[in-house]
Amino acid sequence: MIKRLVLQTVVWLAAMGALLFGAAGSFAWPAAWWYLIELGALSLWIGLWLARHDPGLLAERLAPFVQAQQSRWDRFFMIGVALVWCAWLIAMGFDAMRFQWSAPLPVWLVSLGSLCVFLSLFMCRFVFEANSYAAPVVKIQASRGHKVIDTGPYAHIRHPMYCAALLLLVGTPLLLGSWWGLAFVPVMVFGIGWRAVREERVLAEQLEGYSEYMARVRYRFVPLIW
Repeated sequence: MIKRLVLQTVVWLAAMGALLFGAAGSFAWPAAWWYLIELGALSLWIGLWLARHDPGLLAERLAPFVQAQQSRWDRFFMIGVALVWCAWLIAMGFDAMRFQWSAPLPVWLVSLGSLCVFLSLFMCRFVFEANSYAAPVVKIQASRGHKVIDTGPYAHIRHPMYCAALLLLVGTPLLLGSWWGLAFVPVMVFGIGWRAVREERVLAEQLEGYSEYMARVRYRFVPLIW
C-alpha cells in the first residue's frame, strides 16, 4: 500500500505541476515549486502515518473519487471538483506568471498562504486520528462498522475536514500570488457548503445516531458562525 501511496502522490503532484507550469509558460516559479513540495511532503507524512495506524482509512483515501457505493449526486460533484480544481490551477498560472494580471503579493501574504496550506494538512492528521471513516466520498461504510464520531475535532464542529479545506483554498492562491485565484474562493466555499448539507441528509437517513449528533453539535465548519 505504501508503494501505491507514493505512486499516487507522485502522479498527483506531476499533474498539478503540469497544469501550473504549463499555464505559467515557465518553470521559473519558486512559489509553485514550494507549493508542490509542501503538499507532497505533508501528504506523504500523513499517508505513512495512516499506513501504520489506520491502513483501512488509507485504503479509502487512495480509492477512486468516483465509486459505485457513493450517492449519485456525489459522483457528479466529485467530477465537478476535479474539473474546477484543474481550471483553478491553470487560471492562477495565467494570472500570477504568464500575463501577470495580479500585482505581486507582499511577502507576508505569501508566507501566510504557506502557513494556511501547512495548517490545512496538519488539521487533517487530527481528523484522521479521530475518524477512521473519513473517506473522500459520501457513503456509509457498513463493512467497516461505520458509526458516528463525536470526539476530537468532531466534538466542536461537524465537518472539521471541510474546515481544513477552507484553509487550503485560501492558502493556495496566496502562496501562488494570484488575486484572481483568491477571488474564486467564495464560489468554491459555497460548493463545499452545499455538499456538507447534502452529506448530512445522507448520514441522518442512513447512519444511526447522526441526527442526535447534529442536535448536540450545532456548527458545521466554524464555531459560532456556521
